[in-house]
Amino acid sequence: MTSNAPAPDPQARALLDEPPLGLRERKKRRTREAIRREAYRLFREQGYDATTIEQIAEAAEVSPSTFFRYFPTKEDVVLTDEYDPVIERLIRESPADRTFIETLRSAVIGPLKVLMETEREEMVTRMQLLVSVPALQARSAQQQTEGWRLLADLYAERTGRSRADRHLRYAAAAVGGALNEAMLAWAEAGCVGSPSEVMEDALDFLESALSGY
Repeated sequence: MTSNAPAPDPQARALLDEPPLGLRERKKRRTREAIRREAYRLFREQGYDATTIEQIAEAAEVSPSTFFRYFPTKEDVVLTDEYDPVIERLIRESPADRTFIETLRSAVIGPLKVLMETEREEMVTRMQLLVSVPALQARSAQQQTEGWRLLADLYAERTGRSRADRHLRYAAAAVGGALNEAMLAWAEAGCVGSPSEVMEDALDFLESALSGY
């Protein structure tokens, strides 16, 4: 397949590598990243179910109460990240003449390539957990629905379409579902190669059907 997605652009890389945060926010982010890093290490070493919040907190050198300030549950360590606001911003700033698919190619695939260069091990761990832990699968399904609606709302905001446009919501659900299935297929195949390739393939598959969006 010939890739249509852009390489990671300077804007996406800058947003991921150097978030515009003050000193306090940078410290909070470092703490959050330390908790997640140690949690993923423990998940790899002893399994998700066998790893306790107390063990994660001790490994990250924080108290359990500090853990809960950053992550309400153990599931949230896997299911949340710092990059959703980046993707939202890139969608909002995407040129108005881009189609829905073109917008997502830039706002999702570009940053994903950056993440796979800088945080591949954590990305692989996260996806392996999502295909193997039932509790994470249940929460992830709920998040997917919320994500599809957010995609539709963001695109409606950028293009002036109505948020009540049923066809736009269909398109967002189709694209969101396809991208999720692409990531799951990549994980189930052993996380070999780049997930951006299977996500591009999913977008290629849908592009002609959603050409009006």
